[in-house]
Amino acid sequence: ITKEQRWKDYAWKMFLAWEKHCKVPTGGYASLRSVLKDPPAMSDKMESFFLAETLKYLFLIFDDAAADSVPFGEWVFNTEAHP
Repeated sequence: ITKEQRWKDYAWKMFLAWEKHCKVPTGGYASLRSVLKDPPAMSDKMESFFLAETLKYLFLIFDDAAADSVPFGEWVFNTEAHP
């Protein structure tokens, strides 16, 4: 919404970290057991909120057109099935 480059830079660093540490060779992304270990160990699951929430908000960070076309004062983006 802010279109500030610093937020895009932070988001891109997060995305690169997910690609490096969480991406599964067979497809999808795994949760990490601990981020305090290097390399971090993966769990054998992908949380549903990763797709439903995390990637949605990541998309919105990079979509400058959404800031101009979505009436954020009238719409709420959530995954809880209620406004």
